[in-house]
Amino acid sequence: MLPELGHFALILALLLAALQAFFGIAGPMLGRDRWIAAVTPAVAGQFVMIGTSVACLITSFVGNDFSVAYIAENSNSALPLFYRVSAMWGAHEGSLLLWIFILSCWTVAVTIGSSRLPPRFAARVLGVLGVVSFGFLLFTLATSNPFNRLDPAAPDGRDLNPVLQDPALAIHPPILYTGYVGFAVAFAFACAAMLEGRLDQNWARWTRPWTTAAWAFLSCGIALGSWWAYYELGWGGYWFWDPVENASFMPWLVGTALIHSLAVTDKRGLFKSWTLLLAILAFSLSLLGTFLVRSGVLVSVHSFAADPTRGIFILVFLIVMIGGALTLYAWRAPLLKSQAGFELGARESFLLFNNILLVIAAATVFAGTMAPLISDSLGLGTLSVGAPYFNPTFMLSMLPLMALLSVGIHTSWKRGRLGDKKRMLLTTLVVAAVLACGLAFGIYSKGRVLTPVGAAVGIWIILTSLVDPIDRLRRKLSLPRAVVGMTIAHIGIGIFVLALTTVESFTVEHDVSLAKGGMTTVGAYEFRFVGVKAIEGPNYDGVGGTVVVTRHGAPLTVLYPQKRQYWVQHSVTTEAAIEMHYGSNVLVALGEDLGAGKWSVRIQVRPLVNLVWLAAFIMAVGGGIAASDRRYRLARTAEAPVMSGAAGEGAG
Repeated sequence: MLPELGHFALILALLLAALQAFFGIAGPMLGRDRWIAAVTPAVAGQFVMIGTSVACLITSFVGNDFSVAYIAENSNSALPLFYRVSAMWGAHEGSLLLWIFILSCWTVAVTIGSSRLPPRFAARVLGVLGVVSFGFLLFTLATSNPFNRLDPAAPDGRDLNPVLQDPALAIHPPILYTGYVGFAVAFAFACAAMLEGRLDQNWARWTRPWTTAAWAFLSCGIALGSWWAYYELGWGGYWFWDPVENASFMPWLVGTALIHSLAVTDKRGLFKSWTLLLAILAFSLSLLGTFLVRSGVLVSVHSFAADPTRGIFILVFLIVMIGGALTLYAWRAPLLKSQAGFELGARESFLLFNNILLVIAAATVFAGTMAPLISDSLGLGTLSVGAPYFNPTFMLSMLPLMALLSVGIHTSWKRGRLGDKKRMLLTTLVVAAVLACGLAFGIYSKGRVLTPVGAAVGIWIILTSLVDPIDRLRRKLSLPRAVVGMTIAHIGIGIFVLALTTVESFTVEHDVSLAKGGMTTVGAYEFRFVGVKAIEGPNYDGVGGTVVVTRHGAPLTVLYPQKRQYWVQHSVTTEAAIEMHYGSNVLVALGEDLGAGKWSVRIQVRPLVNLVWLAAFIMAVGGGIAASDRRYRLARTAEAPVMSGAAGEGAG
């Protein structure tokens, strides 16, 4: 009876979400303290019910209960235990339940963390989160119930999608969703502030750690997905501008802008209406990503096969949520005025340029992602948008953004005077340029026109990010966690720019056909194809190749790429063999059997590619450290002004 228990728990969670939303929004509006007090029990009850539902589904997966349609479609008795657990979120219904469970975890965390917030404001935040939870629980129960029974039960399951039977992709969805869903908290804080009419600097300060934490998780999730695509799909790339990749990247870009805009609102009381709009936009893009993945409008290795009725439900929910938030914004934004000013060279200006460039980048990705869908829906034919569009247009906003970063972190609030920082900036720029030229024309002996430029920008960011912390330590001054986190995140960005420049400039790739004993040379490496032999795993068989690698004639390693065929779905996957040597990843992937003992083989040498993912995790660590700064949990001592219908707010 576990499926029935899980289904019943979801129904109770829906009712509790409705109570949470009603009491959280109506209680403060009507001044009912008992209703406000009822919000916290509703949050706790909803968390318990959704957790019970998740536990029931996972237990049913582990127990091979093939009377449940979702389990029969996404598991098999031969599936290893680890993947039986991760199969819970391996398709649409279960991943949606995971989405809801993570939202309930965020809501509980906000409830615990809001003890120092004004009770009415905290209730409004939880009320908005209750509305979001109610919508997704209703969607699950109405169109995507993971507990539907089969009668009669299936004798065995159809197995989990073979490309999902991988450790990285097993943990990728929970981390990615934690970031996705985390932007609902920033959205809830924005809506609560607009409902209450209290958009002061305290609101921005309370919102910052939640937004930064969500951004950090999303950074990790995107990096894990990229890493998985690199070694699992067999083509050796780490970013394809796939529509579903873009669906997670767009809220990351806007979330990055939101983090910096919140800093200005917190410190100076500026950009309030813009910050509200970014909070709405970040969550809107998260919902849009959910729509794209689950509506059936996209064909992608990352998307879920879903019928259009589900897409319509999500689209209606998106319109209701975002339409309501924008209506609130249209009501409150004109009243948000500030008399505070700043000079052109002040930190506020650099953060404003940061926001503009990040939003332009997000708009560029949005246009390229949606153009094929719009073209198809209007009957204009099939339109393919890929790297030839995305790479140059994205770089148009990213290059100036990266250059401005190195200067912006050393400017002062309000006044645009660099003072003695000019010499330091020039010195670090010269050092970065020399090192970049040494990398491009010394270590790798060649480079494109923009190679030293990109490398210099990356190294410059790293060097300038280290100046202030080193100076503080030298003078024995304290380093707040927010400063440490910001420094680490910016160093991560510099490493990312440097790694990306190196990878794109110096990658060598060959697709060759090799018979047993055949050899080929790629860059400084020689590859000898020994042959293939049969292999067998717990739920698959296939062939494994053996490739001996030497460098300048000296033995280096032996690689064992595989082609697997999974028994149940008869799907074939490519398992690339990858090792790092001398700072470069050497990748070998088996292609097709060409007959007569010959195989097509893909060979790549990608220098510093591991730094691409390491940099993303460094950024995430920086975000996590910054989010933990206790100053964000303290309100300012000044009384927060409340907006009226006639007058706006002061500088704060």
